[in-house]
Amino acid sequence: MLTFSIPVETGNAAIREGQAGPILQSVMDKLKPEAAYFGPTHGGRGGHLVIDIDDVSDIPALSEALFMGLNATVDLKPVMTWDDLQKGLSKMQGAG
Repeated sequence: MLTFSIPVETGNAAIREGQAGPILQSVMDKLKPEAAYFGPTHGGRGGHLVIDIDDVSDIPALSEALFMGLNATVDLKPVMTWDDLQKGLSKMQGAG
């Protein structure tokens, strides 16, 4: 899960200049999140995107539009679906 927060002043400027929508659209097009939620985050504008990362070397590129375009802070947390958790637990059966 990728969580991002945009500083208030940066968000205000991006909205005034008509850049917020296009920047966020490019992020959505690139990341193709399974789910996306937007709202106040850490006192500013932000969102939570459920994304699938196949290769951890993709992480810098995934965050860059948010960093460069909106001066956002980005936090990545590994999360699993229920099916993923069940698969992981089955691998642990009999171990230790």
